[in-house]
Amino acid sequence: MEAIKIFILCLGYLVIFISLLPLVRLDYWFFRIFEYPRIQKLSANILLIAVFIGLYGLISRHDILFSGLLSLNLAYLSFQIYPFTILAKKQLIKAEKHIPEQSIGLFIGNVFQDNRNAKEYLASVITLNPDVILLVETNAWWAAQAKIFHKTYPHQILVPLENTYGMLLYSKLELTDAKVKYLVEDDIPSVHACIKLPSGDLIRFHGLHPTPPVPGENPRSTERDKEILMIAKTAKKNELPVIVAGDLNDVAWSYTTLLFTKISGLLDPRVGRGFFNTFHPKHLLMRFPLDHIFCSTDFTLLDIRRMPNCGSDHFPMFIKLQYDPKAAAVKEEPQADADDLQTAQEKINKPT
Repeated sequence: MEAIKIFILCLGYLVIFISLLPLVRLDYWFFRIFEYPRIQKLSANILLIAVFIGLYGLISRHDILFSGLLSLNLAYLSFQIYPFTILAKKQLIKAEKHIPEQSIGLFIGNVFQDNRNAKEYLASVITLNPDVILLVETNAWWAAQAKIFHKTYPHQILVPLENTYGMLLYSKLELTDAKVKYLVEDDIPSVHACIKLPSGDLIRFHGLHPTPPVPGENPRSTERDKEILMIAKTAKKNELPVIVAGDLNDVAWSYTTLLFTKISGLLDPRVGRGFFNTFHPKHLLMRFPLDHIFCSTDFTLLDIRRMPNCGSDHFPMFIKLQYDPKAAAVKEEPQADADDLQTAQEKINKPT
């Protein structure tokens, strides 16, 4: 067997292996990290099938077996990412009419703590004129640069930290019950508040930035999963409309993120609209949707955009939502079954 064919076979079986590896529900980074490049695995899968059949055909039983396994893997990967393509049904419906007093514009961005292009970055925020700004990975230097927001955004929750997990929340709208919580780890904050719309309606907001499962920083996804699912349970219990946003260090199609939507009952505005890959701007072929905005069913969508990069390793996101209690009646809320509830509780109870 020629060397090129052997190479293609080895590469194909590797793609199949790393596609199925995340099905192992262990928390170690080696299993969780391969949830991220699902689009890349899909693309590699398509290329390998085309090249293999084009060069060698389906002559031997092994050729047929190999091509069949790649085809099954292709179907599996396509099923996983299909909801985030424009072919899928939209989960969050478009607003029929803009009602300014019931709308909220939200900018979220991981600034990258060592990024010194603050002037351009913050100027890009100002051009959008959002009602609420959530910046993560912000230290004291970034907090000093962001003082330009203090006059126009009088309501603030500022937690600058030097460990790449600082958070700055600025709001034109009144904040009540504002809190900083350390839900899982003593040095990883999250911000929580009720945002008062001009209409007088209150929205419960949660801003998160849990740690990722990567070697050298955090070998397991336990802490990340626990924080995400704790917020999911809180969101489900809340009677107010809810928005959860931030860099969750997890992809939109991962098991944990999908479990989050089921437990919380929150909607993902990207479903039916696109991937909105936010990490990494410098690597075109290795981009993932790590920055998220979820909302309850009593919202409609006015706008959603991935914004240009300004020196960070993440693209920022902007979304404009409109509170519409009537919308909940025409949208299907994600539901968790008994197994989902048990799995979520086990992850929350797991020692870190």
